[in-house]
Amino acid sequence: MERDDIIEYSLDGHHNEDTGVKIRKKIWFVTGLLTLITAIEVALGMFIKQDSSLWLFVKWGFIVMTVIKAAYIVLVFMHLGDERKSFKYVILIPYVIFIIYLIFILLWEGMAVYDKSV
Repeated sequence: MERDDIIEYSLDGHHNEDTGVKIRKKIWFVTGLLTLITAIEVALGMFIKQDSSLWLFVKWGFIVMTVIKAAYIVLVFMHLGDERKSFKYVILIPYVIFIIYLIFILLWEGMAVYDKSV
């Protein structure tokens, strides 16, 4: 006896092969981009020492690359990129403000470590 309440999801995709090719191409692009950014972060961490004069740029580079990776993950894999612009702003603006606040606190407290007058 065959059950009629089980849906075969592979056959119920509601799109043709061209749409599937576009979806797979988008997934490969995002995966490649995230892998490239991660490889750059690892290479910077491996080859530039903390006592180098470039270390300030490396730290800011890490912050920027991490925010880009987080944005792509939210927009693509959490499907926020397909929503209306106003809904995107309602979700993203509080997070951006919170991330800026966390970076400010991190840098402010990090400078206090080197302050010898305290």
